[in-house]
Parts: sequence; structure tokens; C-alpha cells
Amino acid sequence: MPFGNVIDERLAIESTYEGLATVFEIQDVKDPVTRKTRQQPVMVLAAEPCALSQTSLPASTQTVTADQVNYDAKLFISPDVVIKPGSRITIVQDGMTFEGEQAGKPFRYPTHQEIKLKEVLNA
Repeated sequence: MPFGNVIDERLAIESTYEGLATVFEIQDVKDPVTRKTRQQPVMVLAAEPCALSQTSLPASTQTVTADQVNYDAKLFISPDVVIKPGSRITIVQDGMTFEGEQAGKPFRYPTHQEIKLKEVLNA
């Protein structure tokens, strides 16, 4: 496959996706009974093929009750999807579940986009 063919390059990248992402945005939701509006997480994307990569080595923090290990990650996903900053993203890949929050704007390429995630503990 020669470089320069965006369609083939995108297919090659997407063939490596082994994860599935579910995305939640905080949106105003009106309660039909009380008629009050409050912010709630709303699922905007489900089971979207993706890949998750660790961007930094885990840092361990010891607390009174337990050790915590948290790390940053990078999400690789289709450039066609829109994920807003601050969205909560759950990725299931290789038998693990990662709960993260988008940290910053996505970096888009014609073949994919990269989104930096910060792990959310006790999500």
C-alpha cells in the first residue's frame, strides 16, 4: 500500500482498532414531572470502534484506604465522530475498562483523530 491514499490508510488504521468507546456528554435535561431542568450525563455515542494507548507510565499514590494508580491515555478514533471537550468516555479493550474524560481538543488527521484522556477514578 503506497502512502498518499487516504482511504487505504484509514482502512489500515481502523483495522487495528480493538476497543469500543461509549461517550457521555453533560446536557440540560428537563424532568417531565417537576419541569425542572438539570444537567445529566447523556449517551451520545455507543460501541464506536477505537484504540486506546497509554501515554504516560502510571503514577502510584498511596492513600489511607488503598493505593491508587492513574494514568493518561490517548484515544484513536474515526475523524467522522465529534466528541466535545469534557465528555466522559468509557473504552472497553483487551478485557479492561478505562473510564476517562477528554482533556482538550481532538487532533484530527484525514485518517483518524487523537484525543488525550485523563483517567476518572470512581466514575
